[in-house]
Amino acid sequence: MAASDQNDMSLVRRTVQELAVAVEEPPPQYVVDEMLVADEMPEPIPLIDLSRLTEADEADKLRAVLQTWGLFLATNHGIEESLMDAMMSASMESRDFFMQPYEEKQKYSNLIDGKHFQMKGHGNDKVVTPQDEGLSWNDRLHLRVEPEDERNFAKWPTHPESFRDVLHEYASRTKRTRDLLLQSMAKLLDLDEDYFVNQISNKASGFARFNYYPPCPRPDLVLGRKPHTDGGLLTILFVDQDVGGLQVERGGKLYNVPAKPYTLVNNVADPTRLFGAARKIDSFSYLVSSRKSIWILSYSNNVYMKID
Repeated sequence: MAASDQNDMSLVRRTVQELAVAVEEPPPQYVVDEMLVADEMPEPIPLIDLSRLTEADEADKLRAVLQTWGLFLATNHGIEESLMDAMMSASMESRDFFMQPYEEKQKYSNLIDGKHFQMKGHGNDKVVTPQDEGLSWNDRLHLRVEPEDERNFAKWPTHPESFRDVLHEYASRTKRTRDLLLQSMAKLLDLDEDYFVNQISNKASGFARFNYYPPCPRPDLVLGRKPHTDGGLLTILFVDQDVGGLQVERGGKLYNVPAKPYTLVNNVADPTRLFGAARKIDSFSYLVSSRKSIWILSYSNNVYMKID
């Protein structure tokens, strides 16, 4: 590998937090060639009352969502406001994790031996070559929460002290929300109510992801999260309403996704759409703020039978 390539690889393998204080311009691997200007959504994002999905009118609303955006806000989802407050508080306190010295965070690194990428742990995007483009301007902590017997607590922060207990309870409640949605989708497709739930069994993988967006010297050139579609079955997002930045692209246009207190943003991911319940949403992207922020907690479920 040429010396210049080695230097480039050294840059992009740093955490974004390190880059933010070391460069005046983001490295080209992070620069977005064309930054779309986001509009407000042409109509309000659908709000689905999960406690009423057995009623025809609410089920019809869910059907309409799946046939259009595949994206909606969920209310009465079974997670108490007090637990959501505790989870958000733990998320905000977990910023202390990102403020720790580099050597301490390395204990949780998503690079094995400093070079072999794994999804779980602390770090940023997978980098294969110095020419990799479209890297996201964020560091994150990616934790497996399901199945419970596959949790790697060595990668879980120990501060705040309540973090593990709160995340455990939140993940358990979100799992119930997932199953309720899957049962409702199955019925809309004239399948047995437990068709999807039985497919994933108790071995479906669930992940919680905490994104940290360091201030960027040129926030107009980067995205906090590169455009993507969601793999797996469902993505359930708990969004910090005071920060914002979630966007969705549809038909070549970019739209801001509004946050609403104590609701969950739900996205029906790619494999679910293969069943014909929904058309594909083009991509999600995340604006990067010029201030430090921990912006979002996402809980996604992946089906490994072949559900994040």
